[in-house]
Amino acid sequence: MAEDGREKKRKQGGFRTMPFILANEICDRFATTGFNANKITYLTQQLHMPLVQATNTLTNFSGTSSLTPIIGALIADSFAGRFWTITVGAIIYQLGMMVLTISAILPTLRPPPCSPPQQTCQEASAWQLAILYLSLLCTSIGSGGIRPCVVAFGADQFNLVGNAGQQGSFFNLYFFSMGIPVLLALTVVVYVQDNVSWGWGFGIPTVAMSLSVVAFVIGYPLYIKMKPGGSPLTRLTQVLVAAFRKRNLVKPEDPSLLYEDKELDADISITGRLLHTDQLV
Repeated sequence: MAEDGREKKRKQGGFRTMPFILANEICDRFATTGFNANKITYLTQQLHMPLVQATNTLTNFSGTSSLTPIIGALIADSFAGRFWTITVGAIIYQLGMMVLTISAILPTLRPPPCSPPQQTCQEASAWQLAILYLSLLCTSIGSGGIRPCVVAFGADQFNLVGNAGQQGSFFNLYFFSMGIPVLLALTVVVYVQDNVSWGWGFGIPTVAMSLSVVAFVIGYPLYIKMKPGGSPLTRLTQVLVAAFRKRNLVKPEDPSLLYEDKELDADISITGRLLHTDQLV
């Protein structure tokens, strides 16, 4: 049984997983760039939002997208693991893209075109804006599961003995591959949005996002899936709380009387135990 386990591990990880991880990330980067690059134009020209309101809306949700990766990293490190955090995050992001794509296709989900000759424009109704906000919220939440985990998950595939030296090659290949989908998204997708239709302009990135999820999940049997080791922020919080509660206690002369947990500290210490220090006393 132990020999079967080692043989299975030897068949996992390494560059055999790169087609799936890179395909996922290339499609994802193409989708998210194409979906977001020209969104200010969609809000002002299709939903008839004032420029200030449109800019403020995108800024608020962009800020949310910058905060959610902290939560996603905590979830991945604490109990879910990187694979499932990426998968669920990508699906949530996909739902947000589908919602906005459908609203761009169905005329009832956006205000009518401006009326000539004065170009009188009816702004989006409350429920039409609610659909927009739902889409932006889903993409913000979804990015929290994807952004903090993909690169780390790729690095996990080279953690076996003999593979560690290949991590540098993975990072070089990863960052080199990211430029092509961004270039295509900023040229082809934006052109389609401005000159063909917003349904196609949002639909193409949505399909690409679907392909990214499929490509990533197909590689499941080949991945090395590291078990969650606990978030360092959780440990830090525990230390701060314990230090505050015990701030009036007298330090014992015998260091062996201080708290130790060899099993809990094994992953963050070299010898299996943490060395005590007098520097912060």
